[in-house]
Amino acid sequence: MKKSNTKKIKILPWVVGILTGLIIIGIGLFVSCTAINIHNHVFWVIVILALTFSIYFGRLANGCRDFEWVTFSKNVGSKGRTKKYTKFNFTVLPYILPIALCVILIGAGVAGSTMFNATSYAKILKVDDSDFASDLSESVGTDSIALMDTASARMLGDREIGALSDVVSQFDVSNDYMQIDYNGKPIKVSALEYADFFKWINNRNSGVKGYVTVDPVSMSASFEKSEGMKYIPSAHLMENAKRHIWFKYPTLMTENLHFEIDENGKPYYVASIVEKTISLFGGKTVSGCIVLDPVSGETVRYDVADIPRWIDVVFYGDLICEQYNWYGMYQNGYMNSLFTKKGCKQVTTYSSEDDSSDEKPVSDYGYIAKDGDIWIYTGVTSVNGDSSNIGFLLANERTGESRYYAIAGADEKSAMAAAEGEVQEKGYQASFPSLINVDGNPTYIMVLKDSGGLVKLYAAVNVEQYNIVTTAATQAECIAKYKSMLGISEIQTPTDKINSVTATIASVKYIDIDGNTYIYLIDTENNIFKAKASEHENMLLLEAGDTVELSCSGSKILSCKQSTG
Repeated sequence: MKKSNTKKIKILPWVVGILTGLIIIGIGLFVSCTAINIHNHVFWVIVILALTFSIYFGRLANGCRDFEWVTFSKNVGSKGRTKKYTKFNFTVLPYILPIALCVILIGAGVAGSTMFNATSYAKILKVDDSDFASDLSESVGTDSIALMDTASARMLGDREIGALSDVVSQFDVSNDYMQIDYNGKPIKVSALEYADFFKWINNRNSGVKGYVTVDPVSMSASFEKSEGMKYIPSAHLMENAKRHIWFKYPTLMTENLHFEIDENGKPYYVASIVEKTISLFGGKTVSGCIVLDPVSGETVRYDVADIPRWIDVVFYGDLICEQYNWYGMYQNGYMNSLFTKKGCKQVTTYSSEDDSSDEKPVSDYGYIAKDGDIWIYTGVTSVNGDSSNIGFLLANERTGESRYYAIAGADEKSAMAAAEGEVQEKGYQASFPSLINVDGNPTYIMVLKDSGGLVKLYAAVNVEQYNIVTTAATQAECIAKYKSMLGISEIQTPTDKINSVTATIASVKYIDIDGNTYIYLIDTENNIFKAKASEHENMLLLEAGDTVELSCSGSKILSCKQSTG
């Protein structure tokens, strides 16, 4: 009997330790749905925790206490008084393996950092220099300009769902509105999600039967019915979309799980497959995607070259901006990025309005629908922190193709401020702009919203001369006024009719074009007239409220006389 008891005592710590480790690994992987992959740092955190607790509870079952507070007495002073002390005892030796793993992984992280691999990081994103006018054709019409920001899309989507009492009581609209190209036009889409755990319990058999689309051109939202979607991010247990994908591809690292629809309006979830190409944890890039049918649960894996055209977002914007910053900062080495910073550039960023915030600046970018794909665009600026761009980056979110345009001008925030200043008395706020080509002129176009988030006006701002600003109630009217201000739509011929016009001036603007100062008169009926200042010096005295008699050919002023009546 004694011999048998001795064997049980020796086996018990191993059983306890192994079971503890397996339980921690199982719970950790099931909850986090993280990839079982040596390049995944979260996986190693779970392994180290499992090893540590496995050793601790195994030794505890054997009667060993590796972590404890110990109280002891010591004689002090000449009279031999006894004083009690407390100290923490930690037995290090049994934990050599998890400690060694921590040291190795930290070393691998440092070895894969930009400090030692600057050139490799700079080569991850291939960037081609390109021509703006030829790449971004002026044939891109107003129906391909995605001006709506996510906040406006949420407001319209919530308003649409709020009118459907049977839907709003059980579901919410996801905040993750995704910009996609749908049959050649940009739209934002968002799936419905379960309002809480109990709503999932009540509706899990039928699933979520619809999604919201928002048209950024017409500023309208609609609820589209679909088959019941069961495998979605807001579901629980085995119906959670992320967990469902993880069980089918447990070794693949995935990010950017988001909602899209195909050209027939059928809903899917798409996740990007990422790889680490430098050391263990450095140099993130995309190698493909996984497409989940949320109705049936079927999944399909695609390599980058085989991704279907209807899928729009695989190389997501934040990753592209991060990769471009590696390209821009480390082309000339890591030390150059710290000290001389020769040739260093980065995408434009914005910071929290709260100056006390420790939040890091984040990338800012807009969207362009082009050739059936969604491209992100962002300004590129030098690292000295001024308010101007030295160029633009245009990148395809499906293929990762990236193009750079060397165009100097105002950054997006300066253009937004210029647009807001045009109607400063109204207090409107500008959305992040989109970039368009107007007769070879790079141009920002954006919406101006009131305090309630409603779109009130559209604004166009010239990139290279951001004092050229127009506003109007519609996109088409805004672009037409902008063209008129640039003189693009005006075609002068010997037979042009000369008109006499009496106008009351609403505002006077002075704009420099190719080194020449032009005077622009905008009358109370929103007609625009222009003249070169050097040819009509008497017009420099004009002010808002003056009445003038003009002789014009088109919008060009041939003569101007102030009315005294």
